[in-house]
Amino acid sequence: MTAAASSIPQSFSLLQTLVADFQRDGAVCIRGLFTPAQMELLRGGIDANLAHPSPRAKVASRSDDPGLFIEDFCNWQENEAYRRFIFETPLAMVAGRLMRSRHARLHHDHMLTKESGTRQRTPWHQDQPYYNIEGRQNCSFWIPVDPVPRESTLEFVAGSHLGPWLMPRSFMDSQAKWFPEGSLADLPDVEAHRERHRILGWALQPGDAVCFHMLTLHAAAGVSGAQRRRVFSVRFIGDDVTHAPRHWVTSPDFPGLQDELPAGAAMDHPLFPVLWQAESASQNGTAGSRFAASRITLRIGKNRGAEPHANGSRR
Repeated sequence: MTAAASSIPQSFSLLQTLVADFQRDGAVCIRGLFTPAQMELLRGGIDANLAHPSPRAKVASRSDDPGLFIEDFCNWQENEAYRRFIFETPLAMVAGRLMRSRHARLHHDHMLTKESGTRQRTPWHQDQPYYNIEGRQNCSFWIPVDPVPRESTLEFVAGSHLGPWLMPRSFMDSQAKWFPEGSLADLPDVEAHRERHRILGWALQPGDAVCFHMLTLHAAAGVSGAQRRRVFSVRFIGDDVTHAPRHWVTSPDFPGLQDELPAGAAMDHPLFPVLWQAESASQNGTAGSRFAASRITLRIGKNRGAEPHANGSRR
């Protein structure tokens, strides 16, 4: 489905369709959300991050993996390209609308790079159980700066965000390092029973973005061939999200935050700036909407059929 944003009612109608898909499925694809210049800015930020990882960086692949999977977190304050990309693109506005929130607050940024030949899978998991927050209004963006074929893309179990929290485990050794063992239900074996689920996934080009709820089950394969997969994720939170300090180290960790922000408090802290706020109290019309003012073009990667898996079946 495609539409130009030159007509405000047409654009708003398209956004409402996108919001409905996000609320139902927990994941949507937006084609061409970012310009080539914005992609070049982000690519430079990722390369600078890879050249100088922060102390928060983690290698998420095994030592015998022929490639490398590296992650880094919470660098927007030090990485100017990240900061400009987060603050100057439509990210926060789109997040606010998808969440049906009156405002969109940055939670954190997350760089994920799988170098060519990386075998390490990203196993099926939810994101929110690793975090320090409670609440339903949230939105994550998965933004590649390299082409991503269908077989290497992020996949989602449609509608799984409407279910319960599931046990978060470490990716390489499947240990319960967050919630105590047995306190949450275990993840289903999605990979062994793919036919039981409606699995969404899209081949992506630079400029595209996948948006998903922090409770949507998702996973990704390794990277084959010579193509690397550099991805930038940005996480946003909305009106109902509150601080949930844990008795363990969250991922990412925010050291000392529990001393400044009590449990149950709104995430009103300089680490989590509000980047978009609806100008109208109504979310059902276009008057006063910053979406209407932005004149961006949205092209939706359809959810109902998604895209065929590499073996030709639709999942």
